Amino acid sequence: MKIDNPKMQEQWMTSGTIEVLESKVEYRNQLIENMSLDHQEAAKASFENVIFRNVIISDSTLDNFEFTDVIFENCDFSNVQLPDAFMHRVAWKNCKMVGTDFSNSRMQNVRFIECVGDYSNFRFAHLKHVAFAESSFIRSDFAYLAMQKIVMDNCKIDQASMMGTKMKDMDLSNCHFDSLVLNMEDLNGCIISPYQAATFVGLMGMIIKS
Repeated sequence: MKIDNPKMQEQWMTSGTIEVLESKVEYRNQLIENMSLDHQEAAKASFENVIFRNVIISDSTLDNFEFTDVIFENCDFSNVQLPDAFMHRVAWKNCKMVGTDFSNSRMQNVRFIECVGDYSNFRFAHLKHVAFAESSFIRSDFAYLAMQKIVMDNCKIDQASMMGTKMKDMDLSNCHFDSLVLNMEDLNGCIISPYQAATFVGLMGMIIKS
């Protein structure tokens, strides 16, 4: 599946420091690195052609943020409230997002690579051309997604919720889980491995006799 990479123009970037995230502010052409922010509350800020590197944001609520052509590297956004976000051509690389709230977000051409996102919340998000690779999303909430062309490659998704998400053509065959929370009818057309099939037989209340 083709996913457009962030169109970075690093020649226009300047190193920036942010002490407070402000509402309705446009952040452009910045390299933001080696900083920590906590207890932030802001809404409708936008970021374009920005790299976040080694940035920690904690105990914060960031509503309706927009990210276009943005890269996050080695960042920690754990337990940040980031609902209703818009992301286009965004890459999350080796980031920690445990318990992060992405609910109701719209994501297109987004990659999560080698991330730890256990207990994160994507409920009701709209995902198009989104890839989750080599990452952990144990007990995460992917319920009621509207999605088109989603890849999950070698991810840990044990006990994740897929309730109400139509999983047709989603390939979970190399993902790792012992159980998922879902409706069996939503599993129609999902691609799984023979080993995983036993898990779903159990969900149907059937018993495999050896």
